[in-house]
Amino acid sequence: MSAVAGEPPLNPPRYGAAALADLAPSVLASLGVPGEVNTLGLPPARRACVLLVDGMGAHVLRENRDSAPFLASLIEEDSAPAPAGTVDSSPVSSAAVQFPPALTAGFPATTATNLTSLGTGCAPGCHGILGYQVAVPDTDRLLNQLRWNLDVDPHTWQPRGTVFQRARAAGLAASYVAPGAFEHGSFTAASARGSTYWPANDISELVVQADAAVRSADRSYTFLYHSDLDSLGHMFGVGSAYWRAQLGFVDRLAEQVAQAIPADTALYITADHGMVDVSPEGRVDVETPSEFTSGVRVLGGEPRMRHVYTWPDATEDVHAAWTELLDGRALVLRRQEVIDHGWFGDTVPPEHRRRIGDLLAVTVGDTALVAPASEPVEAQLVGMHGSLTPTEVWVPLLRSGAAR
Repeated sequence: MSAVAGEPPLNPPRYGAAALADLAPSVLASLGVPGEVNTLGLPPARRACVLLVDGMGAHVLRENRDSAPFLASLIEEDSAPAPAGTVDSSPVSSAAVQFPPALTAGFPATTATNLTSLGTGCAPGCHGILGYQVAVPDTDRLLNQLRWNLDVDPHTWQPRGTVFQRARAAGLAASYVAPGAFEHGSFTAASARGSTYWPANDISELVVQADAAVRSADRSYTFLYHSDLDSLGHMFGVGSAYWRAQLGFVDRLAEQVAQAIPADTALYITADHGMVDVSPEGRVDVETPSEFTSGVRVLGGEPRMRHVYTWPDATEDVHAAWTELLDGRALVLRRQEVIDHGWFGDTVPPEHRRRIGDLLAVTVGDTALVAPASEPVEAQLVGMHGSLTPTEVWVPLLRSGAAR
């Protein structure tokens, strides 16, 4: 089933086969942590480091491999990213999976959701971070789950234990290397609690702190996060010279980390989502025209994937209106339809279902559903993500050191 006639089909996440949520449990299993499932078939190691480059999608990395010679050398030429899937795809048995050159991000293909999937080892429906912005149940307040703009307890909002806690319980050092500004944030508490935080504010610090974290114990799990590529993609687009230049810096970062860490360390390099460039003509104002706002109580999500919260008894009218207005530009689905498709995973408990929009508008092509008044910055971005198009959902999984 294609999302929109003439467009590539959407790629549902491959939870339990080759999804980002499968990476950390597989890494812990390769380190000998009891109870973890090695879905990805990773080789045994004493120490492991996961470098996540925000916004470095598998497709755009391959298209720009000349700007990243080290990363290009790690791409497995005989294993391209899997072809686009379908909306009604069935999970693939993990027993049949060999080491994948790429993984699918979770839904939505956005940072808050996928960093939490990597940090917990479970699909979004299970951990409850279900997009960039969602409405707090029984209120009209939008919680920005990346910036954490409301007084919401991250431990109750995201109740699952983390892979860092599980690693520490098994006797491993568990470290998180990222900018110091994130150390005491609520999102870090939700997605990475239990880790030892190593502040690193530039590429040099990332290399030095990653090496120190890996060497802090004989057995260790280290997570390393870099966000500049995503920022430049948002500002200038993934087709820009700025993005390609930053990819060169990322390439050098990955190479230096690989050279610095001990030889017995498995290094895995991945991302949280890809990105598409949106033209001015692709921006659709869904905040101002009455044909979009009638019956809508709160507009959440982000321009590439909107949570639409309706007034009581207005859901079907809004569904009909948005489906007609966005014909050829977005797939408009009811909450239960998305849950039934498994896009949030097999498990979505009742308290998490209530966070999902009554409707979800999932874009294709270069469409962006913008809200210029309430989201002036987001409305002007060039590079965007959140949908399940192949370019947004496929992320690389490269390996170096003991991982090879």
